[in-house]
Amino acid sequence: MKDLKHALRIAIIGGGPAGLIAAYHLADHCTVHLYEQGRNPGRKFLVAGDGGLNITNGASDQALHAHYTPIDRMRPMLEAFGPGALREWLASMGIPTFVGTSCRVFPQRGIKPAEVLKAIIDAVKAKAVLIHTAHRFVGFDDLVRPVITNGEEERPIEADACLFALGGASWARTGSTGEWLTAFERIGVRTVPFQPGNCGVESHVPENLRPHIGKPLKNIAVRCGDKEVRGELTITEHGFEGNAIYPVVPEVRTQLNSNGKAALFIDLKPDLSMERITGKLRDAGWKERTAALHLDRPSLAMLKAYTPMERYLDGRHLAEDVKQVRVPVHALRPIDEAISTVGGVAMEAVNDDLSLKHHPQLFVAGEMLDWDAPTGGFLLQGAFSTGRWAAEGILRRW
Repeated sequence: MKDLKHALRIAIIGGGPAGLIAAYHLADHCTVHLYEQGRNPGRKFLVAGDGGLNITNGASDQALHAHYTPIDRMRPMLEAFGPGALREWLASMGIPTFVGTSCRVFPQRGIKPAEVLKAIIDAVKAKAVLIHTAHRFVGFDDLVRPVITNGEEERPIEADACLFALGGASWARTGSTGEWLTAFERIGVRTVPFQPGNCGVESHVPENLRPHIGKPLKNIAVRCGDKEVRGELTITEHGFEGNAIYPVVPEVRTQLNSNGKAALFIDLKPDLSMERITGKLRDAGWKERTAALHLDRPSLAMLKAYTPMERYLDGRHLAEDVKQVRVPVHALRPIDEAISTVGGVAMEAVNDDLSLKHHPQLFVAGEMLDWDAPTGGFLLQGAFSTGRWAAEGILRRW
């Protein structure tokens, strides 16, 4: 690749993971200006790190790819820059990582999310990337040049190519509002309305379950359609959330969009077969049945809440009921509560290198593209992978 340093001027709009890694990669060959609407880049990155920064996932090949949609578009990007490459990149800037439970990857114990972000920003600055904070994208001019404002004046950006990494529409307090969608529609880019991605589900919470709001049901399995996930869920004021809920949200969303309603099936004892449960209950008295299954109070309350009283008291179908508690769902929680969103720039609107088909000098990456993945490190990995892929696409053009 020929050295284009100073010959090619690239603008990146958005200072999240996708924008930062693109800036880092491009700066070896181009003059790079990064525009961030906040006072500092990566605010949403820090919010995502609350409670522990799950930065990627150690799953490999098909086990990794299976968590992404649309997989045909995401696979090449994940293969080009996957979890191993991301961990090596972080290690190069002094951020070692380790694999925790369920293949989740975290910074080494004691390293805070703010330290990870600072290391990335310092590495970007060390490559002479010019970072302009408090600069917000407001649309395009008649020449389809991006227009930004610093709060006092608006001006178009002069650049050979522009990479947008504006994020989705979740966590508006971080500046991720999705307001940019209209601007892209006005220049003929096909977009998809934003919907909640990883989020809680809304369901009527029966009275006997309400004392357990805030409590988790651990080691359970949740199924919706053909998707089943092991993990835990938490009972909320409005329904349920947790790592066993988020991965089935796409199935829930599909059912809601098609029928206006959906249903979850919760297996309270996924480690026990129906036959094993039946055997445990066979010699147990009526008052000993739930004790024989070692159901904790939230799990027992869940079973009672969604099992008709006559059926529960009868007890003949208890094994079946324990294995599939049916929970009706009437909605997903609002976008601003969601960890991520789906929607944005349609994949059909971008070329293989993530440039816009109608405006090939403009590239897009990160959550503003219409792709989906669950929590567990997959979201951040997708953002980093798409950002680096778009940067490579820019370099291949010249």
